[in-house]
Amino acid sequence: ITLRALRVLAQAEVLACEDTRVTRNLFGRNGLPAPKTLLACNDHNERTVAKRLVRFAAEGKVVAFGSDAGLPGISDPGYNIAREAREAGVPVDVIPGPSAVTTAVALCGVPAASFTFLGFPPRRDGRLAALLTAHGSLRPAMVFYESPRRPARLLALATEHLGAGREAAVCLGLTKKFQRVGRGTTADLAERFAGTGTPG
Repeated sequence: ITLRALRVLAQAEVLACEDTRVTRNLFGRNGLPAPKTLLACNDHNERTVAKRLVRFAAEGKVVAFGSDAGLPGISDPGYNIAREAREAGVPVDVIPGPSAVTTAVALCGVPAASFTFLGFPPRRDGRLAALLTAHGSLRPAMVFYESPRRPARLLALATEHLGAGREAAVCLGLTKKFQRVGRGTTADLAERFAGTGTPG
């Protein structure tokens, strides 16, 4: 976490977060007092919480939002909060922090002078195949988020629709104690994940 982020968290009077338990631990580890108002904000209640946060900000309170991991709004809650604030004329700032997208691109060793972030892949094979085909012909690196329990399906379809020799990487547990990176071709990684569920 950055020093700037710690300063902002220390000043926050109202803080929304995905999981209040995770955020309380963050405050405890960094010796910060918990804010007076701590709200849970997730995909299910973000629109409602966003309106409350804007009201707090309009009252002059220092309001902050943080996601458990990654950057708010990038496949995490945050979009509705920023939009609601903008529409109400409430200024919004972003405190840059870790993002799995850019961390993976920098770490994976795949050429990525340009890349396309596609978030979580569609659950239906036909839709995922169409997405891979449409973006695969453009050649920039593609970055997906995927559950660590489901990489084999994505890799098998990537092998089928992008070619067995397409260079790829799978990054697990980024920035954590047991971070792992598997590199190889789509076919190689599909076989390794189909057998063990890890990059080996």
